[in-house]
Amino acid sequence: MIMWQHILFPVAVFLFFIWSGNWIVVHLVAICYGKWKLHRKTSAPPSATGFPGVSILKPLVGVDPNLTSNLETFFTMNYPQFEILFCIHEDGDPSIKIVEQLRKKYPHVDCQVFIGGEKIGANPKINNMFPGYKAAKYDLLLISDSGIRMKEDTLMDMVQHMTDRVGLVHQMPFVCDRKGFPAAVEKEFFGTVHARFYLSAEFYGINCCTGMSSLVRRSILEDVGGLQTFSCYLAEDYFIACAVLSKGYKLTISSQPAWQNAGSLQISAFQARVTRSVSTINIFYSKAFYPSWARLRYAMLPHTMILEPVGECLFMGLMGAWAAHILFGWSLLAFFLLHALIWFILDWILLSIVNRGGMPMNKFEFLICWIFRESSVPYLYLLALCVPAIRWRTGTYRLRWGGKVNEATSDI
Repeated sequence: MIMWQHILFPVAVFLFFIWSGNWIVVHLVAICYGKWKLHRKTSAPPSATGFPGVSILKPLVGVDPNLTSNLETFFTMNYPQFEILFCIHEDGDPSIKIVEQLRKKYPHVDCQVFIGGEKIGANPKINNMFPGYKAAKYDLLLISDSGIRMKEDTLMDMVQHMTDRVGLVHQMPFVCDRKGFPAAVEKEFFGTVHARFYLSAEFYGINCCTGMSSLVRRSILEDVGGLQTFSCYLAEDYFIACAVLSKGYKLTISSQPAWQNAGSLQISAFQARVTRSVSTINIFYSKAFYPSWARLRYAMLPHTMILEPVGECLFMGLMGAWAAHILFGWSLLAFFLLHALIWFILDWILLSIVNRGGMPMNKFEFLICWIFRESSVPYLYLLALCVPAIRWRTGTYRLRWGGKVNEATSDI
C-alpha cells in the first residue's frame, strides 16, 4: 500500500499541475487574446490606392440555400482592386447559373469562371482551384470556401494584417446565426472549444491555420513549387502555412472571424458532417468538426492522439478530480461539478467575445448545446481513431502518416 502511495502521489501532483495550468495557459489566454484581437476595428486610410490587388480563388461544387447571398458579399466588398476567380467542379454544376447571374448584376467586378479543374493530385480542392491559380493576376491570393460570407471591410482588414513580415493571414472559423438546434450546437462548437484552441495556439505562435478563408502570398507558394506542391495532402492549409513559416514569414489571424453560412442543418446532416460518412451532404470544401480535423491532426501529428483529449472538459475534470482526491481528500463529485461549472462560465464568456454582437442564444439553450457537445466527445474521439478514411463528395480518401492522402478504391 505504501509503495502505491509513493507512485500515485507524484502522478497526482503532475495531473493537478496540468489541471491548474490549463485555466491560465488555455482558457484565460483565449478570452483575453480574443477580446483584444477580435474587437479591433478596421479603418481604411482616406486614400486606398496604395492597397495591393487581391485574387480571390472561390472553389464551388453544388449549391445550398445561402450560396447566392454568400457569393454576393464578395461582389460588394469595399476594396479598391480585386478579382474573383470562380473554380467550378464540373460542367453542368448548378452553381454556374448563380455565378452568371451575379456577374450580370455586378458587371464592374473583375470576374472569371473556370470549369472542370485540373487533375494534379489527390486533393480535390486544389485540383479544382488550379486553373484559377494559374490565371491569377495578383500576388495576394485569398482562398475562400463556398460557404463563407464576407462583410464590406473583411478583405480590407485581412490585407491590413499582411505586413512585410507576414506571409499568410487566416480567419478563425465561426458561423453565422441560424435557427435550429443543430445550428446552435455548431455555433457552440466553433465559439467555445474550437475558438479556445485556435486563439491560444495563435497567441503562442503555433500553426493552427485553416484554409476556409486565408490570404497568402503567391510568391511564397511559387518558391516551393506552386500550389500543386500541396496536392498530395488533404490538409493543404496546414502545409501551406508550414511553407510560409519555412520562408521566414509569420502567420497571423484577421480581427474578423470566417463567417460560415451554409444552408439549413438537420440533426442527421449535422451527424453526417461530423463523421463525413454521407456523401449527399455538400461538404466538399469544408473541414469542420472534430473527427475529420482529428483524423488529419493524428496523421500529421501523432502525439496529439494523447494530448488532445486532455483539453476537453470531461477528461480534464475527471483527471483533476482524481488528483485532488488523492492529494487533498476532496470529494470527486463535488470537485468535478465545480470544474464543469467554471468551464461552462468561461465558455459562455468566450462565445460572447467571438460572436462580437452579443450572445446568439440564452443561457439555457447554451447549456443544452454545451452538454450535448461535451458528452459526445468520447464517441467522436474514438470514431476519429478507428476510422482511417475521410469521405468527401467526390470520393473516399485514406490518410497516411505525415498527412499525405490516397484516393480509396472503394467506399468505406
